[in-house]
Amino acid sequence: MATGSAAVGRSCLAGFVDPEAAKCTSTISSRQTIHFPNHRNHQRLCSLSMNGCQGDHPQLPLGTIETRSFPAVPSPSLAVDTLSSALSQLKANPPPFTSGIIRLQVPIQQQIEAIDWLYAQNKLLPRCFFSDRAQTGNSKLSIDYTNGKLNGQNPKKHNKLVSVAGVGSAVFFQDLHPFSYRHWKSLKRFLSTECPLIRAYGAIRFDARANISSEWEAFGYFYFMVPQVEFDELEDSSILATTIAWDNSLSCTLGNAIDELKATMHQISSIVLKLQKQVPSTLMLSNSHIPSKTYWDLAVNRALQKIRSDSALIKVVLARSSRVITATDIDPIAWLACLQVEGKNAYQFCLQPPGAPAFIGNTPEQLFHRTWLDIDSEALAGTRARGKSLSEDLQIELELLSSPKDHLEFTIVRESIRKKLENVCDSVVVEPKKAIRKLPRVQHLYAKLAGKLRSEDDEFEILSSLHPSPAVCGFPTEEARVLIAETEVFDRGMYAGPVGWFGGGESEFAVGIRSALVGKGLGALIYAGTGVVEGSNALSEWDELELKISQFTKLLKLEMPLGIKS
Repeated sequence: MATGSAAVGRSCLAGFVDPEAAKCTSTISSRQTIHFPNHRNHQRLCSLSMNGCQGDHPQLPLGTIETRSFPAVPSPSLAVDTLSSALSQLKANPPPFTSGIIRLQVPIQQQIEAIDWLYAQNKLLPRCFFSDRAQTGNSKLSIDYTNGKLNGQNPKKHNKLVSVAGVGSAVFFQDLHPFSYRHWKSLKRFLSTECPLIRAYGAIRFDARANISSEWEAFGYFYFMVPQVEFDELEDSSILATTIAWDNSLSCTLGNAIDELKATMHQISSIVLKLQKQVPSTLMLSNSHIPSKTYWDLAVNRALQKIRSDSALIKVVLARSSRVITATDIDPIAWLACLQVEGKNAYQFCLQPPGAPAFIGNTPEQLFHRTWLDIDSEALAGTRARGKSLSEDLQIELELLSSPKDHLEFTIVRESIRKKLENVCDSVVVEPKKAIRKLPRVQHLYAKLAGKLRSEDDEFEILSSLHPSPAVCGFPTEEARVLIAETEVFDRGMYAGPVGWFGGGESEFAVGIRSALVGKGLGALIYAGTGVVEGSNALSEWDELELKISQFTKLLKLEMPLGIKS
């Protein structure tokens, strides 16, 4: 399936589309496609391929979705040996199903950081990484990590999942059409509440109808993967796992899937060294901003004129792309490890399809977290730097709490999210209604919202309605989208889009801000945005952009201060 640019005008923006209006694609280790009638509308076509084999798409659930666990071992090398032996036995004694997905996992009796394991895998692609926020700990689900299944008891401390790294794809999903209900159903076919650790990790574009620029081509309009080989970091132990998917109706047999997985396993390194969280500064040869400072001033002032006119527009979030050219290639995983130092109260993530740069980030903003029917979301808006002393920090906090401009921006975000949750929830609780969330470099206004979905199918509705939020787009959404399309001349790609994972009984998505696209020969494209409301001024908003990208620019050795060139 090709991943070229979409020929749709910039003025036509949407994060998602009507479930009845799109094609869907899921891919297992291949991009060849087949077409088949969809269960909701037989005149629509969907595409699916597995290992380059084609056939009619089955409408029935997979024959089996299961997790098989093995005794704990002391080291990653012994875990690799155990899994390799298990794969051989699985091929010799296949299960009596024509389709399925099986996770094989081995606990490791030592805590190894998932980021260290990923760095050791010699840039195997595709790859992914997702780390939960430190203060939220683990899933609300009680998972027995010795067998990867749900249990009825409270989770013990050592059972908390800290972060996940994966390479290769047992299943990946990608399309040149906006993420739709059909894509979601196609993806969920491979997930089960009985196997909560089989998850699909990925991201969705901010603007699903804008032209895709060359640096984002390999991502398509969305990209999700169930890793072939996965490393799970727990609080005091680890798990190495492999996942195999097959479907005979597509002429993709279990034997073929096992052979492909074995080829990946041969490339897995069991030697995992501690990655330095501080890398030597990379020499920056040049940097440039889109828009430049001059055009930024014009854009902000134009937005303010629009807000002050008879337009319905109250807020718009304008973004900037900063291209940094370095003397040597940047290792995205090394950069991500450095971001972990500042990772308290934030999610770290990495997504890199084959032939693509890596999308990495350290975002504080949760889009939503679903556990069964329980749903949580957050409102985050308003930005200030941290103080150099405790007294200065408290003074800045009070200034942020009492700022009319920031209160307006924050209230727009919180109330928009509340109304969207109320559309699919019986009741919504907002607590706290307005507080401060402190990060190492910045602090924000913050509120937490919680509700209960009426149906699990409402998960797609929540995802499609919460994105884009006023925190990354504006309000009203459509008016803000149009102004962004008219103003910004670069492709946001997955920046400010949903990034996270789908599971059986649980899913979690962050907002892909505080992020960068890093690749060989590319240097880095560092993204940041800021909300424009009545009371904003261009200079302050530019300074806020500089503050937000400082976690990246601290890793660069500058020939001149960042921002002088434009």
